[in-house]
Amino acid sequence: MSPLRFVPEFPRLSGPFLAAGAQAQQAYAGTELARRVALARQECPEEHQAGKPRLLRLLGEAEWLLEPFRRSKRELTITPTANPQVAMILPGFGANPVRMRYLARQLETAGHVTKRWGLGRNWGPDPVRFDQLEARLVELSERHGRQVILIGWSLGGLYAREMAKRQPQAVAKVITMGSPFSGSPRANNVWRAYQFITGHAVDAPPVAADLAVKPPVETVALWSANDGVIAPRCAAGRPVERDRAIAMRCTHMGFTYDPQVIATLLHELEITHA
Repeated sequence: MSPLRFVPEFPRLSGPFLAAGAQAQQAYAGTELARRVALARQECPEEHQAGKPRLLRLLGEAEWLLEPFRRSKRELTITPTANPQVAMILPGFGANPVRMRYLARQLETAGHVTKRWGLGRNWGPDPVRFDQLEARLVELSERHGRQVILIGWSLGGLYAREMAKRQPQAVAKVITMGSPFSGSPRANNVWRAYQFITGHAVDAPPVAADLAVKPPVETVALWSANDGVIAPRCAAGRPVERDRAIAMRCTHMGFTYDPQVIATLLHELEITHA
């Protein structure tokens, strides 16, 4: 004879409770939060993400936490410029202009004039912000009586390329740093977070743009095989999409402070004729 088994009886939810739960789910489905979660969980064919950095590379981005300690011991040799330029520096996605301050100071030490983009933290594109940025670019060019060099990190580099297409007469050169202007916009490790935060698909921004089309000014792309966020090929681009591509040895975060990047920017400013 088999032993008796005790099967506990769980209370069943009454009709009103079930109805309330269904109503809550229905209410959530119509919220902005639900829409953004759906964007972040959007299915994506594997080939669209081909080339994105491996997890180990992404973890390597944490080295920026050591940067304050390294910076206190770092000695950079900055040669005074014989060709001072005016440069606007555009931050990456989610970054505050303060993040770009160390880089800007090195350019200023050489004798160049650096300007912030004037829009605070970069939470993604929208038509109003683009119009404001365009107006600021034109104003800077007119105030200084010369063309401006645009230096953009990551998403900021995409802004720089589009601004140069809109106002080429105001731009001397575009320099992008780890900016994914080429290939699939999902070949990176942040597109899901980007879609959740901005509320739009990474390949359907609210501002019309053909990112791969080269601006009608000299365009230089800095890229790194050590980038843990953006696929290196997307940041280097193809020959028809930029004039030159220069390989760095930094992480994605390192574009804002790495000595090799700073030296390269100083050289690019030195050889620019604005």
